[in-house]
Amino acid sequence: MLFVCVHNAGRSQMAAGLTQLRSEGRVRVRSAGSDPAEEINPAVAEAMAEVGLDLSEEFPKPLTDEVVRAADVVITMGCGDACPVYPGKRYEEWTLDDPAGRDLASVRRIRDEIDARVTALVQDLLGE
Repeated sequence: MLFVCVHNAGRSQMAAGLTQLRSEGRVRVRSAGSDPAEEINPAVAEAMAEVGLDLSEEFPKPLTDEVVRAADVVITMGCGDACPVYPGKRYEEWTLDDPAGRDLASVRRIRDEIDARVTALVQDLLGE
């Protein structure tokens, strides 16, 4: 599974971490950005730490054809036409607020919305 947003510093990082958590490692997951930032959004790291996920070793990664080709499921979050489309893959566009420049309370709300979507997706993929 691949999560893609613009900067790979917020939404896609949260989704990847939550997928690892909710799937108990049964889903191989990556994240990338069409225009990667320099670092993970500090409010995102703090909000994720609150649910037991440490993003301190994570960093924004560039979107490449290789990571898209390696994924069976590609979830995009506001990256528009920057994400390459390959036949035979499942694509979903999740419309979510960008946590950039938002306060912690807003980032928590975005995290919780991503968590609900991730939980449903993982259940669907694993047939639970």
